[in-house]
Amino acid sequence: MKIYTIPLSAIMKEFSMEEIYLPVDPETIEISRPEVHRCGLALSGFYRQFEPQRLQIIGNAESEYLASLDSETRLRNIDGFLSRNPTAVIFTGHDGAPDYFLELAKQHKVPVLRAATKTTDLMAALIASLQVHLAPRITRHGVLVEVYGEGILIVGSSGIGKSETAIELLKRGHRLIADDAVEIKKVSAKTLVGTAPNTIRYYAELRGVGIVDVRRIFGIGAIKETEKINMVVVLEPWDPDKYYDRLGLETQYYDIMDIKVPMVTIPVRPGRNLAIIMEIAAMNNRQKRMGYNTAEEFNKMLMKEAGIEV
Repeated sequence: MKIYTIPLSAIMKEFSMEEIYLPVDPETIEISRPEVHRCGLALSGFYRQFEPQRLQIIGNAESEYLASLDSETRLRNIDGFLSRNPTAVIFTGHDGAPDYFLELAKQHKVPVLRAATKTTDLMAALIASLQVHLAPRITRHGVLVEVYGEGILIVGSSGIGKSETAIELLKRGHRLIADDAVEIKKVSAKTLVGTAPNTIRYYAELRGVGIVDVRRIFGIGAIKETEKINMVVVLEPWDPDKYYDRLGLETQYYDIMDIKVPMVTIPVRPGRNLAIIMEIAAMNNRQKRMGYNTAEEFNKMLMKEAGIEV
């Protein structure tokens, strides 16, 4: 599996971290782990399960612990911690790193930063951000739109009408995330987030017209940087010999990186307004996620009318 990284400089900018000591340009320091470590045990001399690739956090509790030690023990523990070459050490609060810590950090060439944020708040925000930046990802051919708050990934063969449907949805007040290629990140065991590759962000392709700049034509409100993928819509040519689900009792799923996303298949033929169908599909999927399944309720009503106990 490919390992993704983000430079320390990007994290410093995102969280407004102050530079206390940097041995090299932070642009060259790569972070590859989404986990963040609060290093109290390591500062006490316990190094089992210690992973230096993680960002190391020193909060008020760790600072108080170090201050409580005698000088010899304190320097020995800090030296043992820094000798394992952690990627970077971040002090939280307003005091920053004490001189005795900074001197050893310079000897071991370990970056030291300060964030004027509560430790727990910083850790939660850092983990959430790193999970997105470092998430495993794939690129799929398709279109990603936001319809009534639902992220819909539209897939189908080339020329089936994915981009045209997206443009119609934009005219109806919905938003485009990506056209033609969608970069999908697995940010958790249950969540997929889609975005557009940098080179084609804000653009859409219409056969016969060419490339259009969605941001300029429809305005800034018609685009969005990222969106969760809540459902997949498969467009395919209408096949008169194929059975299409008319009630929706059985939920179909589309597998993306081992996450099953609810899927509907919409047959395409002249006269069908795909944008309106997408809107209904989005609202129906949102109802299901909120615990109401129209198909199941309708089936229960039919069973009750027929005198069959459910």
